[in-house]
Amino acid sequence: MSQNQTTVSGFFHKNPSLKIKEFQAFLTTRLGVIFSLNMQSTILYYWVYHITNDKLSLGFVGLAEVIPAIGCSLFAGHFVDQNEKRKMVVTCLTGYIFTATCLALLALPMMHQWLSVAAIVCFIYFFVFIGGILRSFFSPSMFSLFGLVVPREHYANATSWSSMSWQMGAVLGPLVAGFGIAWLGIPAGLFVVLAIQLLLFFPLLKITVKPILKKEKEPILQSVSDGLRFVFKTPTLLAALSLDMFSVLFGGAVALLPVYQKEILHVNEMGFGILRAAPGIGALVTLGLLAFLPLKSNPGRKLFLCVTGFALSIIVFGISKNFYLSFFMLLLSGMFDAVSVVIRSTILQLVTPDSMRGRVSAVNTMFVSSSNELGDFESGVMANWLGTVRAVVVGGCLTLGVVAFTFFKAPQLRRFSFDEKKKEESN
Repeated sequence: MSQNQTTVSGFFHKNPSLKIKEFQAFLTTRLGVIFSLNMQSTILYYWVYHITNDKLSLGFVGLAEVIPAIGCSLFAGHFVDQNEKRKMVVTCLTGYIFTATCLALLALPMMHQWLSVAAIVCFIYFFVFIGGILRSFFSPSMFSLFGLVVPREHYANATSWSSMSWQMGAVLGPLVAGFGIAWLGIPAGLFVVLAIQLLLFFPLLKITVKPILKKEKEPILQSVSDGLRFVFKTPTLLAALSLDMFSVLFGGAVALLPVYQKEILHVNEMGFGILRAAPGIGALVTLGLLAFLPLKSNPGRKLFLCVTGFALSIIVFGISKNFYLSFFMLLLSGMFDAVSVVIRSTILQLVTPDSMRGRVSAVNTMFVSSSNELGDFESGVMANWLGTVRAVVVGGCLTLGVVAFTFFKAPQLRRFSFDEKKKEESN
């Protein structure tokens, strides 16, 4: 009994953020939202490709989300900084429930009798567009709420767990979606997404109302420009965000998985779900290790090494015709990406003033949206132009080029140290 108590106390001693009740509720909400959105996204990509058989249509799904996510992000950050954070998250969750309801109803068999395939696809794009608007507000709201439920000295540890909850959603969402499509069908899978999002009000409302740190009003354009100016005048942060944006923009291959599943690897829906979940599984394993072996030394150099490993994994995945090798390469890509996510997120939390969290996070959302959804669009266009395999391999090679360029052009990121940042704050 005493040995178990020692083990538990040792675990919480290394992970003090997990003792905070509101952070536990935060993690549950984050996990649930990411799980449901990844499950929904996986179903939508599968649905669109299998009713259109058009690679370019997959790219338009990503484009439909990235346009509002980028277009609204900067203004969203202004509103998040000037409003109560939990209320913003509740509003976004309500919006996600609305879009989930509409998509689930659209997938019902009777809709296929009333609407053409082209009309159904257009409605999917429309609701994905609405989801992009919601995302532009949700991400900075959660980022700002994180800073209000976790003490500053626990940011690095809490960021690992926050990233782990995100990755758990990224793993389990596609995996459950693959099984759901195979066993229940698309409509039932989308109704499961709706049910999960409704349940998320329970943990979210356990977080108390938080104070608004930025109370003075200022013109929206000035507020937006302040957030942009801060990012562009902070070399380490700008380099980390740029490296992440361009590496995932060129190296992302997830949008083309329906093509690999159907035309190259020839696996069923479950195989598709497993492939889609592979990067998240790798990331989850890595984040679990980081919870016990936290990053302390040379985070900048480790960031460059991991993005290089990510690019090489994507290149090998692109040329692979073996399901197991493809799965392993996607697994490795997720492991490398997880380390870079933790380093980038910790840098973001450490260098951002509390009063600017919404606006700086909005700029981060803009970079992330650019890399993920624009990457999906770029993958669809490149696959339509060069062919699927060439598009993925060329993207991986371009990512290696981005790593080399950033390594020599951003010495501040290369030399960045968490310990040095703490020393700067204490002086």
